This record gives sequence, structure tokens and C-alpha cells, in this order.
Amino acid sequence: MRKIIAGINMTLDGFCDHTAIDPDEEIHQHYADLLSNGDVILYGRITYQLMQYWQALVKNPSGEKSMDNFALVMDGISKIVFSRTLKDAGWESAKLANRSIEEEALALRQQSGKDILVGSRSLIRQLLKLNLVDELQLCIHPVIAGNGLPLFENINDRTDLKLIKTKTFSSGAIILYYEPSKNNKVADHLS
Repeated sequence: MRKIIAGINMTLDGFCDHTAIDPDEEIHQHYADLLSNGDVILYGRITYQLMQYWQALVKNPSGEKSMDNFALVMDGISKIVFSRTLKDAGWESAKLANRSIEEEALALRQQSGKDILVGSRSLIRQLLKLNLVDELQLCIHPVIAGNGLPLFENINDRTDLKLIKTKTFSSGAIILYYEPSKNNKVADHLS
């Protein structure tokens, strides 16, 4: 069974805001490696539309090696986009989801292949509530944003996590790798 790995960048005060952080070469390489170890990444519409930035870099490279390499890896990985408003994904390697996040995650998990990645705040929250995240990777940047969208907003049930490793970057960013505890409330579909 494939693992579902949720990964996201956030500020020290817990906000998910790509405009508040400044990823460097190390961060780009880390995420390029993560994407290379996955078969598919799940996005909500808002994050997906932000990530379409990388599509343009494939056609017109920036000259900055880490960004251009990340753009190529991002372009190559399959993407499933959850949206009620998009009519077309607009990217050859992307398709719009035609079932719920729960149904999609469960179906993908049963297939053979590499890891299933999740890169959107909204989908991470939903999958945590469903107890479907196998690993949570939080990349904490040394920035206090003061406001924004908190990752753990509207999560009402306790979720215990076990720290399995950390990775520190020269920028001061740190990735905390967590595994949800086996003692967490089991989602209704597993009962």
C-alpha cells in the first residue's frame, strides 16, 4: 500500500503563505527530490493555480538552476486537482478530480507505485480529519508573518503525532517529519 505524504511550507507562527517565505536552492532541491519520489500530487484549486507558475518556467527557464530543475520535476509529476470551479486543468500532467478527496485517496492508496503527495492546506486538513495521512512534513521557515491562513484551522479532534526525523537547512528553515499516532481516532470509513 502506498503512503500518503502531506508536505507544506509554513511560517514560524503557523501560517501557510507562499508569499511570506523565500525558498532557496536547498529548499527547491528538497521538494524536487520529494516530487521525484512520488507518482502523483493532490492539490486544491488555489494552491494548484499558484503552482502553475512552474509551468511557464519549463518553457522559459529562469537561468537559476534549482528553480529550473524544480520546474521540470513539477511539470512531470501527475497532478489531481480538486475544484468546483475549474473546467479544465490547463496542464498536460494534471487532471480534475471526479470524486471526493476521501474516495480518491483511498483508491490511489490501493494502487501500486510510489508515494501519493498532498500539497494543499485544505486537502491536508481534510485528510488529517479522515486519518488518511501517513506522514506529515512541515517545513517551518524562520519568518513570523503575523497573519494568514493557519494550517490547523477547524481541526477539532486531537491528533497525536510522533516525530520521526528532522532536516535543517542553512537558511534556518527546518522540516519536521511526523507520523500520526496509531492511537488517533479512526475515521468512520475504517470503523
